[in-house]
Amino acid sequence: MMTNHHSSNIGNHTMVVASTTGDVTGDKVPDQVYLTGIKTVDSPFVQQITLHVRDGRTGMLTSVALKENVGYNPTLYLGDFTGNGVEEILISMATGGSGGIMNYYIVSYMGNKPTLLFDFEAYNNLYSYEVTYLDHYKVLVISKLNNEKYMIDLSLKGLDYLNEIYDRNGKLKQPISGFVNPLSGLYPVDFDGNGVYELLAYQKIAGRYNADSLGFIMNTLGWKNNRFELQNQYVAIFGG
Repeated sequence: MMTNHHSSNIGNHTMVVASTTGDVTGDKVPDQVYLTGIKTVDSPFVQQITLHVRDGRTGMLTSVALKENVGYNPTLYLGDFTGNGVEEILISMATGGSGGIMNYYIVSYMGNKPTLLFDFEAYNNLYSYEVTYLDHYKVLVISKLNNEKYMIDLSLKGLDYLNEIYDRNGKLKQPISGFVNPLSGLYPVDFDGNGVYELLAYQKIAGRYNADSLGFIMNTLGWKNNRFELQNQYVAIFGG
């Protein structure tokens, strides 16, 4: 999943693509945190994205190879997500796909030991949904992890949209299933104001195809029992 090796120089074919400073090792001395990668000429596309931490106290540099290490516009954000008073490292990168899908990792570097706390692939696999069109201009969204149900009303979608799917009596012309996209946003928000960040995760609800947007599932996650657990879940819809 992650490999940790000590290195004193970065190869000259790579470049720093993001950098920040903060105490991620827990010794109260600010550390240098940065991402390197191989830039594509005249493009924001970056390959071999690698995390590096230079310990502010000792000057020791450690590097972590990321499992998914290609993307666009990689960024770093430092914040305390676990409540231990030490900043963790949030890494984000865009996939460049049409759905605006993003890849995210959160890494703890406590004591110079990298530990993966959040992995976008594990999240996307855990949070599964069913999206089913119903008669009379409704869509049922079921979140399987917590067994919650949501009803989206399509009646404001406009006649062109509705006439493609429903007959004049409001009955479906044929069964239609939609889908929920993988993560497109993961935002640090301190909802309760206690200095520890929660995560606000966005996933787009789509109908017949990706551009047929029905709304967003917004999950809030907080660190509990040594992992990020679901706190609240909302469905946001678009106006008509």
